[in-house]
Amino acid sequence: MQTDLSRRLAHLREAALAAVKPLAEPHPAFTFFFSVSDGHERARVIRATGDSADACWKAGEERIRDVMEKRGLRGRWLRVDWVTAVRPMTVGELRERLARHKRNYFRQGLAFDPKFQTSFLEQELNANAMLYGGNKIAHAVINLGNFAKYVRRRYGADRTVDLSDAAPAFVLSTEGLFCGEDGTVHRLPGPGRNAGRRIIERLELDDIEGLIRDASKFLSRQVLEHGRFVYGLHPCFNREIPAYNALRHASTTYSMIEAWEVTNDGDLKNSIDRALAYLRGTLIRPARLPDGTDAAFVVEANGEIKLGANAVAILALAKHATLTGSTADYDLMRQLALGIRHMQNQEDGSFVHVLSYPDLRVKDPFRVIYYEGEAAFGLMRLYSLTQDPRWIETVEKAFGHFIRSEHWRHNDHWLSYCVNELTRFRPEERYFRFGIQNVAGHLDFVLERITTFPTLLELMMAAREMLERIRTMPEMQHLLEEIDLDKFYRALEFRAHYLLNGHFWPELAMYFAHPDSIVGSFFIRHHAFRVRIDDVEHYLSGYVAYRKYRVAKQQKESRN
Repeated sequence: MQTDLSRRLAHLREAALAAVKPLAEPHPAFTFFFSVSDGHERARVIRATGDSADACWKAGEERIRDVMEKRGLRGRWLRVDWVTAVRPMTVGELRERLARHKRNYFRQGLAFDPKFQTSFLEQELNANAMLYGGNKIAHAVINLGNFAKYVRRRYGADRTVDLSDAAPAFVLSTEGLFCGEDGTVHRLPGPGRNAGRRIIERLELDDIEGLIRDASKFLSRQVLEHGRFVYGLHPCFNREIPAYNALRHASTTYSMIEAWEVTNDGDLKNSIDRALAYLRGTLIRPARLPDGTDAAFVVEANGEIKLGANAVAILALAKHATLTGSTADYDLMRQLALGIRHMQNQEDGSFVHVLSYPDLRVKDPFRVIYYEGEAAFGLMRLYSLTQDPRWIETVEKAFGHFIRSEHWRHNDHWLSYCVNELTRFRPEERYFRFGIQNVAGHLDFVLERITTFPTLLELMMAAREMLERIRTMPEMQHLLEEIDLDKFYRALEFRAHYLLNGHFWPELAMYFAHPDSIVGSFFIRHHAFRVRIDDVEHYLSGYVAYRKYRVAKQQKESRN
């Protein structure tokens, strides 16, 4: 074990000493931050300074080895960062600067004296919610309570930080290196949106499949023995989210089935089976419609029937039936689809969004725009499976409503999925044009959005599949003039790579309260790195679709 640790530290040392540059006075010439975690608890971080890079490294390595010995750490994850630039200011000026950053998007470290005796990496600040003021404050802000808590953990009970406006502060730019158990050294870039995580210039199939495998394994671990999920985590302090959502139970299960098609993982399949059993046996309930027809609805704990919940339940059951060949759920899917039809206005094709169970009274005519796209997509998948004309008739009636009301202005990823599926069976110009309008004016947003916004990749992937089919249809070629295809594919690739910033790589997860509980998952940064099953679901579905695209592209290139 010591030999392995020594070898990995030697690799880190070689790479670090080749990259580090001295700083000018009054700051230490060289500063290294050593971080170590075995995955069970938050990383331990030590700082070392010196007049030479070699002396600084030796001091830091000695200290981190001492910490590891005292705490019984084997060094599963090792990380080293160094200071590349310093910007002095007052704490008051720092507060003004933080106010210009979206919460959790301040991507630099901080020190509170020129020698960095009290200093923190960006990852420490964000993983301990030290710059997070709650979901009511949109920008970064110094959280005095969380600051004091982590200062005590890092430096001891006697250390305090002066956070009065006139006190000194130093914004630190850093770069770093990470080494996991396999011995591979990853370079970690400095300030910016990619800060602090490994560099992947171009996603290869192995990378994409690794992301799918890791995220689906995470979701698999969230399925309890009786089939209900651990709904989510606030990872800064390892707190479970106590709420539950039946719609998201079904949609997350759907994404897991998509992933299983890629990974064929047995543990994942077992978790899917438990989640589906809970969906069928607990969340879906029978209902008698006013005309005496037997239907079924997904029912929330508060008695709500959401249009979208029936839809994503069909998606999960239909995908499972497609992959396994089982017809056992056909009748249940039919009843769920009848429930959706009951919620449609037969005159104009629009939908009611929320009913009450069991009386089926309208509770909320409109709730979330996505419900309607989900409903149409779910019915299209069921039509694809069973060829029952009722379902595509319902979808076409809904699309009359979507077109009249210009639903494409919402850039709904579910409608992108649906119109792609609809045009396979009804290749009509009005449907193709709707699909193009749903994405064509949204490309700047896809390219510029600072948050990872994982549904954007889903939107792009479904639209791409439809666009590729248009290419093969001479009578529809004129429609391609309505979208900048070069920009479309540039935006698609950008978003696929930008989602890497929402992945809990070990070099990031190691700073949170319980790294093993989140590593390999995906998070929403501006919600305090929240990891919820539906957050992970959308990243996962996007990457499954992206992999399909890359596989097809690779096969086409090999033929040519």
